[in-house]
Formats: sequence, C-alpha cells, structure tokens
Amino acid sequence: MMIFSQVNALRISVLASVVALGAAFVAQYGFNLLPCVLCLYQRWPYAVVIAIGIVGLTFAKTRRSSAFLFLILIAAGFAVTAGIGGFHVGVEQGWWAGTAECAADTGKVLSMEDLKAQILDAPIAKCDEPAWQMLGISMAGYNLIFASLLAVYALAAAFKGRKTGEELA
Repeated sequence: MMIFSQVNALRISVLASVVALGAAFVAQYGFNLLPCVLCLYQRWPYAVVIAIGIVGLTFAKTRRSSAFLFLILIAAGFAVTAGIGGFHVGVEQGWWAGTAECAADTGKVLSMEDLKAQILDAPIAKCDEPAWQMLGISMAGYNLIFASLLAVYALAAAFKGRKTGEELA
C-alpha cells in the first residue's frame, strides 16, 4: 500500500505533527485553554518529529538512502509524547502525582516577597484539572491515542520499507 511507503510515512508524520501542534495552539490562543507544564512538554516531541521528517525527506532525496532510521526516530518521538500524555492522564485521574512543576509550592511563606515569588512561580494551569474533555477523554488522552497510533504507523512503514528494500527517490 502506498500509505506505508517510507516517503509517504515521512510526509504523513510531518503533517500529523503540524496538525497536532496547530490544534494545541488553536486551543490555547483561539479558545483560551491554558496549557499546564505537562501539556507544554507534550508539544516538544512533535516539533522534533517535524525536524526529523524534513531532514529525512531532504537527505533521502539527495542520497537515495533508506528512511528506516528516520522513521525509527520519528516513532520514538511519537512514543515520547504518547508517554508524556499517558503520564498526564494518570495525573488528571489522580492515579499518581504530577511533577514538581505541576503544583505551586506549598511551603511556608515568611514574608511578602516570599508570597509574591510563590504566586509568580505558580503554574499557569494545574496538571490535574483537564482544561477540556470530549466523551470523557481529555486533550492529554487524545494525544496519547493519536501519538500511539502514529508511533505504530511509523514503525510499520519503517519495517515494511526495510523488508521490501524500498528506497526514496
């Protein structure tokens, strides 16, 4: 199938990452759904996937080299954001505590300066309170699903292309 060709897998991975980041920015700036620190962490692997995909497409076209390694790296990027999304879902559900950046410091306030610093250092949004849900699934949950599917897709395309000896041109 053409959808599993390595060149198409690179293109689809870049496009899917652009769509994921675009959706995150539209939610943030268009609908004022403020991201928590875990939401922000989930965005970085998509940016990395875009860069790897562009380099993979460029390098493969000039060197006629297999995209296997690039697709493995892309799958790893998707797996990382899926892992962060899964961790975030666990924090939202109360299965475990978030990172230190997820909550404001609840230490003693000894002065007005300490109080001001604590307020200014507090996270924009709390990690354990989903900003939006649809069908009982938060944005972190949808990211977990989306990125997991993309990781499997990138791996499938990488190994299918390797098995058939596909090269990009």
